[in-house]
Formats: sequence, structure tokens, C-alpha cells
Amino acid sequence: MRKFACVILVFVFSIAGCSSQQGIETTGDTGKPGGETRGNAGGTIGYSAMSFKNPFFVVIRNNLEAAANTAGYELIANDADSDVSKQANHIDEFISKGVTAIVLNPTDKLAIGEAIKKANEAGIPVFTCDLQCTAEGVDIAGHIGTDNYQGGTLAGQAMVEILGDQGGEVLVLDYKQANSCVLRVDGFMEVINAHNEGREEGKIEIVAELNGGGDEDIGFTATTAILKAHPNISGIFAINDPSALGAWKAIDEANKVEQITIVGFDGAKAGKQAILEGKIYADPIQYPVKMGREIMAKILAYQNGEDFETLELIPTTLYRKSDAEKDPELQP
Repeated sequence: MRKFACVILVFVFSIAGCSSQQGIETTGDTGKPGGETRGNAGGTIGYSAMSFKNPFFVVIRNNLEAAANTAGYELIANDADSDVSKQANHIDEFISKGVTAIVLNPTDKLAIGEAIKKANEAGIPVFTCDLQCTAEGVDIAGHIGTDNYQGGTLAGQAMVEILGDQGGEVLVLDYKQANSCVLRVDGFMEVINAHNEGREEGKIEIVAELNGGGDEDIGFTATTAILKAHPNISGIFAINDPSALGAWKAIDEANKVEQITIVGFDGAKAGKQAILEGKIYADPIQYPVKMGREIMAKILAYQNGEDFETLELIPTTLYRKSDAEKDPELQP
């Protein structure tokens, strides 16, 4: 069967695994497993999620499970809780159970590589969803995720809208273990650097880039600390909604809600609600429903020896308060 080595994309926010490759095409890269066609006779899919504390991955799980069940497959879904050791143990368990395929949101774009190689050696295809793996010598059968670099540029555009010609100090809450988050920051910085080029005044200054952990509590702690060192911050870019919501709690406690504006990333329901309430200015939104359904479609195509798009990146759109006000998901 033809497999492709995990590639390093240009940008870095799946939750985990890529490089910084800008302008990646979302079509044209197909995979066709060779050898014997196995057919669609059902089986078991093993899924190790980044963290079910983040509702984004719950949506992926629910839609992956629905698609798997419709096709006659069972889903084993495990929560890695952002711990690469737990995720490596999940892969070992999946191998011992002889699952048909493994789906991962890599908790660490590099460190999970050795565990994936074990699945490769066992002949079990590994698919990644949202986050990618950039470890060398790893075979990934297919990937679907967000075009995170493009999403990062939208976040940068939103920050420029907020600060305008006055400029200001900005905090970035990142999560470098995840390639998706790295790409988001890369795209964001491209826009900020373009804004600053040739300016003597009104520059946007990134005063700190801290680990927000992709987590509300960690985002709160990081933001609380930086507000003491840089009390004049005007904007925060957080690589996902949980860390953005943690940042908002910190600025609320510091009585700086009127001073600081937050740009997030994800578009989960909690993030959309925060945009409606004015806590977050805007989000480049992702499409976890499609990710969950389409990764199962890739597994089925692989099993049946059919052509399929091995690398699929979904463009984001910028979601603002005006979108939230007419979003049926938020209606009472």
C-alpha cells in the first residue's frame, strides 16, 4: 500500500504536527493504497484525541463516531489529555487490539513519532486530524485539518483592524508542541510584520509570546503574569478559544477589559458565545464536523483501494460579532 511520509508544512495552532509551508494546496495530492483491496467489511477505529477538555475535539469525536458507525465500524475513543506519553500508550493499545486504522490529533508534533512508527511496522494505517506529525521517517496515510497559516493571517488582519494606525503592545498565547498552532502564529506574524514595515509610528509590538497551553487555566495564568510585566498591553492573540477565554478572565480580574482586545481561533460554541458577548473580537473559525466525517471517508477509501486526497487543508473564515448575532447555534 502506498503511504506518504508526514510532511512539514509552512505555518504553525491540532491541536499538533507540522511545519511552516505557506499556500499549501488543498487539492491534487491523492493517495491510492496498492495491493489487495480489503473491502468495507467493518472493523474498529482507534482514536486518540488531543484533549476532550477542548470541545473542538469532542465535536471531531462525535462526527467520526457517527460516520464510523454508519459504515459498520466501531470507534474506540481515548483522551490523551495533552500528554504524549498517554497518547503513545493509546497507540500501543490500538496495536494490541489489532484495530483497522488509527486516528490521531498528535499531542506533540515530533515526540509522538516513535509510537506512530510502531503502528507503521504493525501494518496499521495512521491518519491525522487537525494536527499533523512532523517526525522524520513516519508514514501517515492521510490528513485533514485547517489551513492554519491562512487562518493566522486572518487573525493578524483582525488585530490590525483593532489597533489601526495607533499600534500598541500585543501578547501572543501560543502552543509550540502543536504544528497547527505554530502555523497560526506564523501567519499572524506575517500580517503584523507587513503592517509595521516602513513605519516610524503606530507599530504593533509583540511584547511576549507565552505558552497558553491551548487551555483556559494555562491561558489565564500566562496572561495574569504578563499583565504585571507589561501593563499597557492593547491586544492578545490566542491560538484557540480555551486560551482566549482564559486570557479574558485574567483581563477581567485586572479591570482591563476596556483596554485589551482579544482575537482567538477555533469558532467553537463557547468562543462564538464570547464573541457575541464582546469578550473576544473575532475568530478564524474551523470546521471540526467536516474533519470528523471526512477522516472516516479517507479511511474507507484507503481500505477499498480507492484514490483519495491524502492532504486536505480547509480554509478558515473570520467570524465576528455580526456573524454571532445571526448564528442559529446561539439563538435562545
